[in-house]
Amino acid sequence: MKKLLTVATALMFSLGAHAAQDPEAVYARACGVCHNGAIPTAPLKGDKAAWEPRLAKGMDALVLSVTNGLNAMPPGGLCTDCSAEDYQAVIKLMTE
Repeated sequence: MKKLLTVATALMFSLGAHAAQDPEAVYARACGVCHNGAIPTAPLKGDKAAWEPRLAKGMDALVLSVTNGLNAMPPGGLCTDCSAEDYQAVIKLMTE
């Protein structure tokens, strides 16, 4: 019985965990439209000068901005299935 409970608990946690998505794929389908220049206020991918003041706020603040939306960016950006970990990975990709 104890072994069955342990297996059931492990299965429950593995089903509830969300794997991080590929940042390039998320960027291509959800972020690139705006961050490639369609929205003038969105910092461009790789534009270190534009990202510098944003990065100075810290990663948690940036993830919160994406999660809640900011200015022209709607809550979650255009990624309806992204986790905080996914947002963090895409932000890192865009700021490199």
